Amino acid sequence: MAPIMTSSTKSTAPRASGEERLAKRLARAGLCSRREAERWIADGRIAVDGKIVRTPAFNVGPDTKVAVDGETIPASEPTRLWRYHKPRGLLTTNRDTEGRPTVFERLPATLPRVISVGRLDFNTEGLLLLTNDGDLARNLEHPKTGWLRRYRIRVQGEPTAKTLAQLAAGKTVVDGVAYGAIDARLDRAGTTNSWLTVRLREGKNREIRKIFGHFGHPVSRLLRVAYGPFQLGNLARGAVEEVGPAVLRDQLGSLRPAPPKRQHAHRRR
Repeated sequence: MAPIMTSSTKSTAPRASGEERLAKRLARAGLCSRREAERWIADGRIAVDGKIVRTPAFNVGPDTKVAVDGETIPASEPTRLWRYHKPRGLLTTNRDTEGRPTVFERLPATLPRVISVGRLDFNTEGLLLLTNDGDLARNLEHPKTGWLRRYRIRVQGEPTAKTLAQLAAGKTVVDGVAYGAIDARLDRAGTTNSWLTVRLREGKNREIRKIFGHFGHPVSRLLRVAYGPFQLGNLARGAVEEVGPAVLRDQLGSLRPAPPKRQHAHRRR
């Protein structure tokens, strides 16, 4: 059995140049989020230079060998981000107990191990951001980042001006859950269906479907067209396109780190 390093055996020396926290190394390798990495460390799944580490307060250098469940992790790569046009009928998860198809099964084999920024549900389509950096994923999906998500939706019937004003006021409560302000604008009204553009910042689980269903306008189509400064544009359904390094630096330069919070990240195996 490999020796174990705990908080009492870790080095208390300040980080040297090029060193980083163990959890951050795991996240930057695209394996998980930093919060998830800390749980892996606590569970004794991580070894550093052949020794089990059980404290996240541990620094590793560029040449340190880190293993998860006995398998050496890949070297940290520069942070990368991709735009993916998710089709309907795919789950944003690694695997499904019911055997339904997943996003990560459909990604090109040339892509490295990636994590989704949040998720889109089974029948939602459109822009899904993918990254090889777990910390970046957590920051981009956190509500306190404040990035606007924009959708085009088709609903049954025609929402009234009163309903749209109530959504904008941010006082909607559905099944005991309070939702923030939603900017919903009617694009096209019909006798059976209407199209709207919806903008929101929270992005709670199935938020748009729940809210419009609550007001008697079930959503029959939901397409995300923008996530912060990143646009779906003309990206073909099922296509993946990397965001260029210069654009990524420009867009993320002022991004503030999100506060720690337990979340579920998804990665391509």
